[in-house]
Amino acid sequence: MIKLGIIGTNWITQQFIDATQSGTDTKLTSVYSRTMKKARTFADHNHAAEAFDDMEQFFSEGSFDTVYIASPNSLHFADAKKAILAEKNVIVEKPAFANQRQMAEITELLKQHPNVLLFEAARQIHTSNFKAIENQVAKMPVIQGAEFTYEKYSSRYDNVLAGEVPNVFSKKFAGGALQDLGVYTVYDAVTLFGMPEDVAYYPQLVATGADGKGTAILQYPEYNVILNFGKTSNSYMTSEIYGLKDTIEIDDAGEIGDVVYINDEGQRATIGNVDEINPMYPELKDFERVINNPDDPQNRLDYDRWYQLMVNVNKVLFNLRQDANIVFPGDEQ
Repeated sequence: MIKLGIIGTNWITQQFIDATQSGTDTKLTSVYSRTMKKARTFADHNHAAEAFDDMEQFFSEGSFDTVYIASPNSLHFADAKKAILAEKNVIVEKPAFANQRQMAEITELLKQHPNVLLFEAARQIHTSNFKAIENQVAKMPVIQGAEFTYEKYSSRYDNVLAGEVPNVFSKKFAGGALQDLGVYTVYDAVTLFGMPEDVAYYPQLVATGADGKGTAILQYPEYNVILNFGKTSNSYMTSEIYGLKDTIEIDDAGEIGDVVYINDEGQRATIGNVDEINPMYPELKDFERVINNPDDPQNRLDYDRWYQLMVNVNKVLFNLRQDANIVFPGDEQ
């Protein structure tokens, strides 16, 4: 049984906890929030025994072995460091860390704590539908590029329009479209096609100075991959991967609900439409498998692959920000 502690009590944390209710080997035991009222309310709602508003106490006294971190992006690094030093496994919401310096420091710290595992919660790459895409791409003799689109209007943009600076649109908290919905599209590209040779990012900034939406171009030796993402509008465009005469069509680059393969004669065949009971359930089951049996050869291979993907995605995100001259406070250290 994995005993879970959580940092952050927002909607995505609740979704993750809901995923543990569907025949998993994970039980919530400990909740941290900045106020005891929020911590206790969330703990009581989810039948957890322990609530904390002091993080040092949370790590020293909490009866958990794995922590799920869903704090603001800029706090992931400090929270993960505390967890590793306390010998707790870490599941950190995407984007795991804000820049390459933080990623490198975490990697070195993990070498000093070899029994600790760290996962980035890039949920879509763990789903059956994404694996169907991977399998089909592997069968296609020619790839000529792709376009991935993920744009959803954020209710927090209403706050921006009202003159406020919510965390998700604040550079102080490492916010913006690239660091949110853009992460999904970068994961799609890097997982399927590897690291690009060069990148470019063309953001549309909002009043807070953060990017509200944008277009990124990842250059590969023989093709480009275009990423469209945003939090200030809704898009209903499908995403596509181009072969020679064949195409993979994806309904949504983030959620990935339906995947269709269109052959060279235009015939359509659904290759992925599994409706997950919870979008975070597949990643949770994968993480459980590795945490419960880390020495299994296949589990070790999977873990190493996920970790390298996290490092690669972190690098691409950082390079895209550099190209667009989007600087976070932590970059200057």
